[in-house]
Amino acid sequence: MEVTVKRFTFLILAMALLSTYTMAINENENENNAGMESLQRSKNTSMAERSGDALNEHAVDNPEEIASMVDMSISNYTARRNLNFFSCGTGNPMDDCWRCDKRWYTRRKHLADCAIGFGRNAIGGRDGRYYVVSDPGDDDPVNPRPGTIRHAVIQDRPLWIVFKRDMVITLKQELIMNSFKTIDARGVNVHIAYGACITIQFVTNVIIHGLHIHDCKQTGNAMVRSSPSHYGWRTLADGDGISIFGSSHIWIDHNSLANCADGLIDAIMGSTAITISNNYFTHHNEVMLLGHSDTYFRDKQMQVTIAYNHFGEGLIQRMPRCRHGYFHVVNNDYTHWEMYAIGGSAEPTINSQGNRYLAPQNPFAKEVTHRVDAGDEWKSWNWRSQGDLLLNGAFFTSSGVRTAASYARASSLGAKSSSLVGTLTSGAGVLNCRRGSMC
Repeated sequence: MEVTVKRFTFLILAMALLSTYTMAINENENENNAGMESLQRSKNTSMAERSGDALNEHAVDNPEEIASMVDMSISNYTARRNLNFFSCGTGNPMDDCWRCDKRWYTRRKHLADCAIGFGRNAIGGRDGRYYVVSDPGDDDPVNPRPGTIRHAVIQDRPLWIVFKRDMVITLKQELIMNSFKTIDARGVNVHIAYGACITIQFVTNVIIHGLHIHDCKQTGNAMVRSSPSHYGWRTLADGDGISIFGSSHIWIDHNSLANCADGLIDAIMGSTAITISNNYFTHHNEVMLLGHSDTYFRDKQMQVTIAYNHFGEGLIQRMPRCRHGYFHVVNNDYTHWEMYAIGGSAEPTINSQGNRYLAPQNPFAKEVTHRVDAGDEWKSWNWRSQGDLLLNGAFFTSSGVRTAASYARASSLGAKSSSLVGTLTSGAGVLNCRRGSMC
């Protein structure tokens, strides 16, 4: 009788523990779903609704709310991994959103739900059909052949652009993109190199993922088509890897960029709502310019998230170089620079959180930051370092006020500990994705 009572008591306790564990999972699942629903709600609006927005209205209205939602999303990802929901999770919330799926190639468009930061609403070609690039040629920039990347990106409708096979694309002139396009090179090895590169000008909702972009040259003084109904004369192009000009809702993710004639990524002329994430930058002088000039005040609306990137060997300066706007530099790995890492002029707000800065051996290049032609006025600019890991004598010169409210418009996601940066950026650059396997 005593044994039966003990067994019955043990059974009751076990059932109670199981119920508690199940409730914890369900609560966590509900919180995660609610957070992600809030984050994605604005992604589900129609193309027609979005295309009517004015470009200067794309700055984030309530950055603190966005940051708190992303914080919740990240914490819930962590909780779910602790419950063995994700065996492949790295803690990088963008990657954990899709890389664990072995059937990613049948659900490619799910990628459009994974951006965070200021470019979180970039849906690219999610609402359109697939377009398969089968021809690496670029014989005629005015009348591109069907099957080429130029023919794909100029179309007026949303398109999710993929590639039939490995290819090296050498462009005769700038690749001028139209709105609502995704370039998705996962599963193949695609290089845009040795010619012109990518221009995103006066458009919205573009995702560029998985490209090798390198050895971009100056081109121009030629006719180039930008849509099925328009082509025009293009003046000299600087030779940027990716040039973002007067555009919004842009996500540049998991690309490898190197050795271009001008910048690797430039965003100017009122561009905003941009996330630059998980990229690998190497072998270049002036890496990234954000802001057109000290006297171009429309760039005061610019908001850019720079997250989970690896700034690697052979880099010299501008990672990034900022003007006017609001810049969230979070959980990046800076392993090389020769002059400085982060620079700016014209009173930008720079919020550096959870990065790893490894200074070069040069004793005169230990400073992470550089103010350009600033006199004493830089002392009032809001630049802060919060939770950064400063190695080999690296130091960050902060300025301005240090209250959280001063950085609200430069806050776009929750920073993780700088001790995790190696793991968070371990997949930076082009991924080796194969069908039937996790990326």
